[in-house]
Amino acid sequence: MKYQKFYEWDISALGLGCMRLPVRADGTVDEEKAIELIRYAYEHGVNYFDTAYRYHEGESELVTGKALSIYPRETFHLASKFPGHMLVKEPDGRLAFTGFPGKKVYFDSPAELFETQLKKGGVDYFDVYHLHNVNESSIDFYLDQEVGIVSYLIEQKKAGRIRHMGFSSHGRPETIRRMLDAFPGVFDAVQIQINYMDWTLQDAKAKYALLEERGIPCISMESVRGGALARLPEKA
Repeated sequence: MKYQKFYEWDISALGLGCMRLPVRADGTVDEEKAIELIRYAYEHGVNYFDTAYRYHEGESELVTGKALSIYPRETFHLASKFPGHMLVKEPDGRLAFTGFPGKKVYFDSPAELFETQLKKGGVDYFDVYHLHNVNESSIDFYLDQEVGIVSYLIEQKKAGRIRHMGFSSHGRPETIRRMLDAFPGVFDAVQIQINYMDWTLQDAKAKYALLEERGIPCISMESVRGGALARLPEKA
């Protein structure tokens, strides 16, 4: 495995994304196979694992944390994401997560959601914690000071419960620029979709140039679009 410097850490050049774990016929995570997969990656040099509140309808954080729990905490780097792109503020002030089919999950505050994620992952801190998918439809919610997502997470970083803070984005370059300008010096990394198709389709080239200009490390996601770009039809 090759490793790259990310601040104080040596991070495996290939991380394991936990959005597409093995599933059973009913769509639920096949825990035994998923744990086998995650531990295989760890034993073969992967030390960066990426999950999120939404993945696998909430199962991903649980299974990923369980799989990694047998290893010393300082030997792996766990990333998760705050799902602001799928939260709405209810009239009573509560936050409702709308990303699970057919149901809403309610939280009184960003703090309650974050604490839930730490508990599910079985950890005391996240090595990297992202705002999930800052885009044209979600950025105003993330910037809403009454909701206070970013200010709360900054405090968690100061307390050591987030080691590095970033955001993921499928948005336009100008949206990423707007988020960076709103919170100068806050974000340690930005995760964007980079592959040989999205270099132009999602204008990853311009987004990457922006991050280079700002000196902000870029984390690549969807390198083969869930395997689709490695399984092209004969015509393609």
